[in-house]
Amino acid sequence: MNDMIRIEHLQKHFGDLHAVRDLSFRVREGELFAFLGVNGAGKSTTINIICGELKKDSGKVEICGTDLDHDPDSIKRTLGVVFQNSVLDKDLTVKDNLESRAALYGIHGAAFRARLAELARMLDFEDLLRRPVGKLSGGQRRRIDIARALLHKPRILILDEPTTGLDPQTRNLLWRVIADLRREEHMTVFLTTHYMEEAADADYVVILDHGEIAAEGTPLTLKNAYTGDFITLYGAEEEAVRKLGAPYERIRDAYRVAVPDTAAATELILRYPELFRDYEITKGKMDDVFLAVTGKVLTGGEAK
Repeated sequence: MNDMIRIEHLQKHFGDLHAVRDLSFRVREGELFAFLGVNGAGKSTTINIICGELKKDSGKVEICGTDLDHDPDSIKRTLGVVFQNSVLDKDLTVKDNLESRAALYGIHGAAFRARLAELARMLDFEDLLRRPVGKLSGGQRRRIDIARALLHKPRILILDEPTTGLDPQTRNLLWRVIADLRREEHMTVFLTTHYMEEAADADYVVILDHGEIAAEGTPLTLKNAYTGDFITLYGAEEEAVRKLGAPYERIRDAYRVAVPDTAAATELILRYPELFRDYEITKGKMDDVFLAVTGKVLTGGEAK
């Protein structure tokens, strides 16, 4: 599997602020790659460098095998970017916004009309084409942002907080479209998000803290390293749960018992079969991983 993005020893300062510190990672072809961190961790700086919007101090950036320093213009054609804040012209209609953007990639006439129709069906905005962007809802505008990024059929789609503030229906639509693109076009997706359930579906996760990598791996690897498992026991008496010798808490009509891993859970179940008549075992969540790694909680774009 090819590396679509390769970052080696990336550094960036803003005066005395060391925004990115010796950052190295790679993104494989077709991956959903989650790039996590609180505001100020270095995510946006890294994305802006990848997109050619910001000069690095040192290090190496390769996109689809091409060095960013050697051919930044060709690299931009391989990228589709959905920024956290919409860059659409509010005074223009949806169609005019997309047509002017397509022209920058040499997409005109029948080719543009065909691509527009394809994206409008895919993202469900066929009835919005003649509406000014300024009159769209947040969810509608986000769909157009994504269409704008997909006009030239990029190999890599960069999504910077794509679902922040969106209603569940629009979030589900966007993730369904992204899943289709990955499956049908083998598109690589580079995601930043404050919704940990989205990161849990990633193929690989990098967590930034103060400009450097604090942890990385698959979601399962990170959960195993930074969180334990939980056994939820139903219909049990607290006195019996206490005898397990493990930390627990009462949750409504059940008890939630914390164990280091699945092996420890299995050992308890085999030792006390009479207690485990109605139970379920769950892994820790990516929220727990993020808290363990950074000491912070991500909630809707803010760190606590």
